[in-house]
Amino acid sequence: MTPSLRLRLALLCSLLLVGCTLPPLEGRPRSSAPSPAETADTPLGRALAALVAAHPGRSGIHPLSDPRDAFAARAMLANAAERTLDVQYYIWRNDLTGTLLFEALHDAADRGVRVRLLLDDNGTSGLDRRLATLDAHPLIEVRLFNPFVVRQPKAIGYLSDFSRANRRMHNKSFTSDNQATIVGGRNIGDEYFAASEGMLFADLDVLAVGPVVDEVSRDFDRYWASDSAYPVTGILPAASETALDELSAQASIIERDPAAGRYIEALRDSAFIRDLLAGHLPFEWATTRMVSDDPAKGLGLADGEGLLTYQLGQILGEPRRDVELVSPYFVPTATGTEAFAALAGNGVKVRILTNSLDATDVAAVHAGYAKRRKDLLQAGIVLYELRRLADGNEPKDKAGPFGSSGSSLHAKTFAVDRERVFVGSFNFDPRSAHLNTELGFVIDSPQLAARIETMFDEQIPAASYEVRLADNGRLYWLERRNGTTVRHDNEPQAGFWRRASVTLLSWLPIEWLL
Repeated sequence: MTPSLRLRLALLCSLLLVGCTLPPLEGRPRSSAPSPAETADTPLGRALAALVAAHPGRSGIHPLSDPRDAFAARAMLANAAERTLDVQYYIWRNDLTGTLLFEALHDAADRGVRVRLLLDDNGTSGLDRRLATLDAHPLIEVRLFNPFVVRQPKAIGYLSDFSRANRRMHNKSFTSDNQATIVGGRNIGDEYFAASEGMLFADLDVLAVGPVVDEVSRDFDRYWASDSAYPVTGILPAASETALDELSAQASIIERDPAAGRYIEALRDSAFIRDLLAGHLPFEWATTRMVSDDPAKGLGLADGEGLLTYQLGQILGEPRRDVELVSPYFVPTATGTEAFAALAGNGVKVRILTNSLDATDVAAVHAGYAKRRKDLLQAGIVLYELRRLADGNEPKDKAGPFGSSGSSLHAKTFAVDRERVFVGSFNFDPRSAHLNTELGFVIDSPQLAARIETMFDEQIPAASYEVRLADNGRLYWLERRNGTTVRHDNEPQAGFWRRASVTLLSWLPIEWLL
């Protein structure tokens, strides 16, 4: 490289990094969620009052395994809101369901509802203009978590401030009037709500009412006020005066699209919607505790009691009988593998479901898991890898373990000792443990734990490959389908080059990033 070329590159990098300074946080508007008592007179508050009063100290939990029900629940909470909507997500897609939910927030604000929208900036691709437009509404405020000052390409942010940009907010919650909330694994996008024909995720959320909702609202408040949450007014170009009208017009065009019409019609036929509107939606009433990382983790400043992993350990203690774990991005590391092996050595039955190589959407993560499979199997742990399933149009009795078929697993849940269940955003990987912030519920419910146990007994073996270890030390995979069992001696449905790339990735020192 010639000296002149080196100088040009240095100047280019300098120009790109000029202005890569975040705006000051002084002067941010302060706000907080109302108390449940303050929203008791809202439609949601009145509808839920008798139910909550009949189960003192417990929260009502309704699992949302069906993707269309999960979308409908969010739309219904937005439409029912009278006072506040607090919405927090890692990814929000610029697609059909993303547009419909944006418009639901916009409609709520037009009715007088205060809307606070907190998004991780790593998952806002193509949304700058739309977010600035929403923020222009007098009752909508949008903030970005660990934002990128250079908008295109955002990768510049990793060059200029890697330690911060590598820490993301993975939390997911949707809270209406501090009376009802949705927490779980789903981001906002067509692949999470069975509204696309491409990649679909098998996922899990829960709709919650009762005392745990206020825990989520208070947690949202501390993220909203954290040193990582920046108003978009200091990050994005200002919206035009006509932008809000244009946003509604764009949403109207999308809603008239035939594909959108078919999706909306399917929602109208949902038994979930009929039960919700009629007040017949069943809840599991259980002691429920929220676990959440301190938002200071987004700057590498949280430790000890502020970490979700610590809170989980304090609540769950040491498993005694059973652990059933579902994690799409499962990277146990050497330490985690030893911990799982110790459990199995103490007589605890451990069963794990993750994605197969064919089903995963992140090959590097699969590499971090694949290098630990033999050790896990030698310790007596049962491993299942979800097959790439159908396109989401199968009937529920032929669908995957989460009530709908999908081409990739995205749910994050586990059950301990047939007594307690976790549902949330936390993956069993180093990124969730050390880098990203996470959120979830620990639910004291033998009934919900029994559902997960039944999944592992019945549905998961039929929808997955069971990984086994042969006497010669080689792995093989058993596929059970239509009453027969097929043995695969290589990773099923994965070609040579894909398998080779995973092997290569497993040799690289990147496990801490996964």
